[in-house]
Amino acid sequence: MSKSIPASDLPPGAVTGVERQAVGNNAGDYFAVSRKCRHLGADLAEGSIDPDGCLVCPWHQAKYDVTTGRMVRGPQGVFAKIPGLGAMFKGLTRVVPLKVGKVTPRGADLEID
Repeated sequence: MSKSIPASDLPPGAVTGVERQAVGNNAGDYFAVSRKCRHLGADLAEGSIDPDGCLVCPWHQAKYDVTTGRMVRGPQGVFAKIPGLGAMFKGLTRVVPLKVGKVTPRGADLEID
């Protein structure tokens, strides 16, 4: 079942939560992925979009490719100092990536599947 939100609620650079998905606008390229970070379950709807168009976790700055759902950079900060932790989580998202949804502009709204 799809959900619609006004496109004006998602300006460029913004990320918001729509039910179980984090929905973002990367300079007019919309994306939707599952909301929970694979590291410690942070709400990715509270994350940000980096210059590479990746979704960045608000807790430990892990980065996700929003087209594949895979983690492209593991947890940062103190977690980056744990040998192999980032590689382990990146490997996990090869097997169990974030679920990638579809965002379709429909007039003044965005339809999220």
